[in-house]
Amino acid sequence: MLIRAIATVGSMTLISRLLGFVRDVAVAWALGAGWMADVFFVAFKLPNLFRRLFAEGAFNLAFVPMFAGKLETDSDDEVRTFAAQAQSGLLVVLLAFTFIIELAMPWVVAAIAPGFVDEPEKFNLAVDLVRITFPYLIFISLVSLLGGIMNSLGKFWQAAATPILLNITLITSVFALTPFLPSPAHALSWGIAIGGLVQLGWMLWHTARIGWMPRLCLPKMTQDVKRLLKRIAPVALGAGIYQISLLIDTIIASLLVSGSISYLFYADRLVQLPLGVVGVAVGTALLPLLSRQIKAGNEAQALDSQNRAVEFALLLTLPAAAALFVIPDTIVSALFERGEFSAEATHKTAMALMVFALGLPAFVLVKALAPGYFAREDMSTPIKIGAGCIALDIVIAVALMGPLGHVGLAVATVVSQWLNAILLAYFLIKRGQFHFDARLLKRLARTLVATVLMALVVAGLDWLLIDRFNGWLGGGTSEKAASLALIIGAGMLVYGLAVHVLGAANLGDVKGWMKRPAKQT
Repeated sequence: MLIRAIATVGSMTLISRLLGFVRDVAVAWALGAGWMADVFFVAFKLPNLFRRLFAEGAFNLAFVPMFAGKLETDSDDEVRTFAAQAQSGLLVVLLAFTFIIELAMPWVVAAIAPGFVDEPEKFNLAVDLVRITFPYLIFISLVSLLGGIMNSLGKFWQAAATPILLNITLITSVFALTPFLPSPAHALSWGIAIGGLVQLGWMLWHTARIGWMPRLCLPKMTQDVKRLLKRIAPVALGAGIYQISLLIDTIIASLLVSGSISYLFYADRLVQLPLGVVGVAVGTALLPLLSRQIKAGNEAQALDSQNRAVEFALLLTLPAAAALFVIPDTIVSALFERGEFSAEATHKTAMALMVFALGLPAFVLVKALAPGYFAREDMSTPIKIGAGCIALDIVIAVALMGPLGHVGLAVATVVSQWLNAILLAYFLIKRGQFHFDARLLKRLARTLVATVLMALVVAGLDWLLIDRFNGWLGGGTSEKAASLALIIGAGMLVYGLAVHVLGAANLGDVKGWMKRPAKQT
């Protein structure tokens, strides 16, 4: 059941990430990696930061365990009342918060991009674009609430498909709206706001279809709402450590040479493909399942679910991390180097990508381990771990920004994320709430061997196609795409065979993972 849910969310996320690449290619072609791109990425990042902290992070991770637990213990009417009250409270907070931020936008931009302040054209454009994009937070937060309800009911694909709608809207906007607006950055910013509305309409329709759309009501400070509020602030920091790290990178990168924000953004987008397909899918599917198992007293099942989640996550993440580390220049060049995106931008983005690749397993492990706390309604431990990791991120970033520039910021993010993952695992193990079982350890060792074999093949093909037959990738767009597709395809084939031969996974596992569980009678 767990792996099937992960596969459902992951497949939708894969489609979204692939469309996201099309979107990023369009953005790179239109904006490149210059100062206007830096400004747009700040405008894109701010509402997304609060979305991941408040909606997907704080609110959803606090709401889902409570909602899923109530499905096990409370009446249908009580569960629906709780959902309605949570929605009303969230909407009031979102409207007030958005109104305040819109009024204070010049100060907000100065805080998150201090390097823009001395450049009026850049600063004023940033203020305008963030004002356009910020209402997206309202729409996507409500989407997250509705998605949490559906995930708790065992329905995953509808919410997982919402990013697809956003990417389609953005791709359309960059071509359809640019002729009528001052710049492509304006078109993309309006596309974000419109995309949020489209996503909300999609989720309202689906929750209404299954009869679970929360009714509108006046907010009430019930005991359940008080419990929910007490859990929100700690979860925001505990679950949002990676996003906060990226925000710190943005603040510091705005003080570096123009393009630094863009290099980090494009590198992060490439890391987001496996992180989204695997990490986000694991976290989304695992949290409601763990919550229900723990609420029902099935600790043994919860332990097995978390081990299988880690096993499945690393099986798919380690080869992706290896490929991003071994051939970063090839990947960035094939995907982005055209239009306004130069060879210099390719090289600098690839440097950041190589570092981010080293942190990818940690990013995914955090997604698989954090639900172990949230499902038990332990919010204090993640916030303490998160605070320490953020402090470390800042110290390393400031220390390395001079000698390493934007690459130093990537190093800081990766180190803080590994510390985050290690500490999350350590305290779960210390409490007796988790341990790496024999199957996971045995299969992880075999997965590592298969990953090394795949990395050698990928590196060899990269040398053969790029260095030995100089210029094949350096041709036109079709040649670049063909070369990268050949390298990745061969790597996937070798990895799949190695995994099967070594016993890291087999066809029986896949059939078992994808099999629908028998209905309870």
